[in-house]
Amino acid sequence: MNARLLGTVAMALALATQPLAAQVTAIGPGEGRLDIVAWPGYIERGETMADFDWVTRFEAATGCMVNVKTANTSDEMVALMNEGGFDLVTASGDASLRLIAGDRVQPINLDLIPSWSTVDPRLQNAPWYVVDGVHYGVPYMWGPNVLMYSTEVFGDTPPTSWSVVFEEQTLPDGQSNKGRVQAYDGPIHIADAAQYLMFHKPELGITSPYELNQDQYNAALDLLRAQRQLVSRYWHDAFIQIDDFKNEGMAASGSWPFQVNLLQSDGAPIASVIPQEGATGWADTTMMHVDSEHPNCAYLWMEHTLSSNLMSDLSVWFGANPAVPAACTDGRGMQTAEGCTKNGFDDFDRIRFWTTPVSSCPQGECVPYYRWVSDYIGVIGGR
Repeated sequence: MNARLLGTVAMALALATQPLAAQVTAIGPGEGRLDIVAWPGYIERGETMADFDWVTRFEAATGCMVNVKTANTSDEMVALMNEGGFDLVTASGDASLRLIAGDRVQPINLDLIPSWSTVDPRLQNAPWYVVDGVHYGVPYMWGPNVLMYSTEVFGDTPPTSWSVVFEEQTLPDGQSNKGRVQAYDGPIHIADAAQYLMFHKPELGITSPYELNQDQYNAALDLLRAQRQLVSRYWHDAFIQIDDFKNEGMAASGSWPFQVNLLQSDGAPIASVIPQEGATGWADTTMMHVDSEHPNCAYLWMEHTLSSNLMSDLSVWFGANPAVPAACTDGRGMQTAEGCTKNGFDDFDRIRFWTTPVSSCPQGECVPYYRWVSDYIGVIGGR
């Protein structure tokens, strides 16, 4: 999305006044194809691990052949949806409102989603995809951005603070953290710095890591500039981060449960924690492109994703929480109530979910997202 649209002071106005696309009123036969933009690991057909496959059965039942384009950041997802040629996207909260404001996605007719009533009530009207009572998608997965760490470095005592990735210090193995930590390669990482400052510098008055006035924003950038001296890599590819923790001596980084699970399944000395400052997180929504060429397959897929066995297996695979709570307990898939608790199902209120920063906020004037984009590029570049 171009900077002018991202930075418009009136994104809220754009959301309120944009015309609604005509809703689909009935589902016909599948068109034979479905093109999806998704986070890595979100749509599996058994190619990574044979036990995790929720595509093959769908294709056999509907005739809709699923094609997936993975995206490693929300900005990449927005860019792909702007280009077009896709039916669906699994958008996080820092992309979904941009897609709505940019008229890239269409309202969803919930009457055509029979399993809608099974969706977690905490997600059914979430502000990152419901605007003026209109639903622009179907919830998929949610979870925290965890602090992943090496147990060879920290031993049996997990780190209790995000300071291990923000401030230079000697780690429990007696070595400095400099050059042994990573940070996320996306502007939304500014929110992680802001959340850290909420806890450690309450005098700044930050109430939301996504609503920062100029002084608060400057403080977050200063923290990130200091962090740059510690960071060995700004990661955006989950599999490259996995390789770094296996082979490059990484000690700690913000990460997703997906990487933690894969590393642990491979026997790597890795664990994760939500530190005392809390965590940012993502709540992802399957959204339908305004010009979808395969709307019938798209609706069939959205219904398919809400089946508790798919939600259950995806929850185990990604280390995230299902949009359908029954997936934790009904035994139709691999997940268990204990597994959902481990993934943070009960921590919903502790997570500050990604959302798009806009200039109009309760403080009166906040720094909009287009500034986050340009300034974070500057931070990574040493400015």
